[in-house]
Amino acid sequence: MSEIPSFVWPILGYLFGSISSAVLVSKVFRLNDPRSVGSGNPGATNVLRSGNKVAAAITLLGDILKGVLPVLLAQQAGVSNGVVAMVAIAAFMGHLFPIFLGFKGGKGVATAIGVFVALSWKLLVVFAAVWLLTAAISRYSSLASLVASAVTGLASFAVFNQAHELQLIGAVFWIVAFTFQRHRENVERLKSGAEPKIGAQK
Repeated sequence: MSEIPSFVWPILGYLFGSISSAVLVSKVFRLNDPRSVGSGNPGATNVLRSGNKVAAAITLLGDILKGVLPVLLAQQAGVSNGVVAMVAIAAFMGHLFPIFLGFKGGKGVATAIGVFVALSWKLLVVFAAVWLLTAAISRYSSLASLVASAVTGLASFAVFNQAHELQLIGAVFWIVAFTFQRHRENVERLKSGAEPKIGAQK
């Protein structure tokens, strides 16, 4: 893998991120296309709306692995931090704008978590702790994801060496910025009080 040119790694990361776990799992389990229900996003939440929790769990794991594997493989190949950062961003953007689904993907939280896992387990701890705390207090999953993403971005300054790993910090902030962009409709619903709470019946 070390013989792969540096410029190829982000391309591979994007293509891997473009693989839709939700669509593939739904086909295997003979479920409705996740893009035809709920928000229309190909993600674990819409797979869960089928009533199949196992399929939803597999989808979630698949989306996380899309962030973990490309970054880990790049790290193992010994590429520079700059290339690792580009692979992280590319895998995340692949989920958001997958070439295999006409560039219409999910919101990216699970894949972002995967990237955080690969970059540093400390980022995962921060994200998980803040998400759980915010969700427990507010009962809003979207708000928990946004707050956890923002805090994780700030935490990256403490996790990484700012002199030598600035590219990794930049990758984290890129992911945080696009997480907010993809949740803009949720933000509007939160402002208006229309966002459903965790466990609420629709």
